[in-house]
Amino acid sequence: MSALPLAITQGDVSGIGPEIIAKLFRGSDAAGCFVVGDVGVMRRAAAMTGGMLSVATIEQAQDALNTPPRCVPVLRAEGLPIDLAQAPLGHVDARSGRAAAACIAQAAAMAMRGEVAGIVTAPIHKEALAAAGVAFPGHTEMLQSLAAIDGRMPPVRMMLANDELRTVLVTIHMSLRRAIDAVSFDAVLDTLRIAQRAAVQWGQPRPRIAVAGLNPHAGEGGLFGDEEVTIIAPAIAAARAEGIDARGPFAPDTVFMRARNSAGHPGEFDIVIAMTHDHGLIPVKYLGVEQGVNVTLGLPFVRTSPDHGTAFDIAGTGRADGSSLAAAVRMARRLASERR
Repeated sequence: MSALPLAITQGDVSGIGPEIIAKLFRGSDAAGCFVVGDVGVMRRAAAMTGGMLSVATIEQAQDALNTPPRCVPVLRAEGLPIDLAQAPLGHVDARSGRAAAACIAQAAAMAMRGEVAGIVTAPIHKEALAAAGVAFPGHTEMLQSLAAIDGRMPPVRMMLANDELRTVLVTIHMSLRRAIDAVSFDAVLDTLRIAQRAAVQWGQPRPRIAVAGLNPHAGEGGLFGDEEVTIIAPAIAAARAEGIDARGPFAPDTVFMRARNSAGHPGEFDIVIAMTHDHGLIPVKYLGVEQGVNVTLGLPFVRTSPDHGTAFDIAGTGRADGSSLAAAVRMARRLASERR
């Protein structure tokens, strides 16, 4: 895998994605990376972030390995609007949504063909996708569809991780009311299986997996809801019967503190399974958005992303922090090298 480059999709061009990519290429973390996107957009981003950064067109992924430092190699995605570099900053624009989807599709196709070690995706905007007629609410669902083989989509889950905590979600982009209904025995058990397989791929054959409950105090034996008794605990028991070291369900307001692995506080668990989007993501983001990385588990290729959005409010100001993107690149390299 070390002989293959990493593909970075440019994200929504009306947001901060191109800017943080330009900042990445000013440092050493960008070695062996290239951008799937538009040359004009990346030249605009280079100018916004201080200039003195060249942008060059490449014809194939492998060309990125021969690019000199402080040069952004760009492989143009098919189907991009000609006037994409004129898309307004800080506003929802259908061109930006259509272009973001095109870049993701091309990067995923290259990953499926084995042309790249993995893909790192810059932030997209869900309203812009919808304005462009893209029928996916986010990266995870789109990549799952693009990774289908013979019409069968792989089961995938979202993981948000940093150096202190790794959280995998049972449900993601849906209303909380729908998410509660989506917490089923099969969904919880499949999440445990996917997390276990991913850990094996990154060199951890028997991870300690904690499962957070859905209700306050994990239901207090059914007093505050019975999902822990009727759904979550049976799924944990089934996972343990398969040899997965799953434990819980634990109260969701304390399990993340127990799992946090920091100086002087070795975590009790390697992974926490959370039932809903915000239950799982708030603890990781609170520890620092700049170091958080979104990883899609279950895909046949490595995919990571920064754990923040398009930040329309600061797009074009040069104030965007590229730390999370750099962390996503480093994690993608590590996962690609450890993938078995």
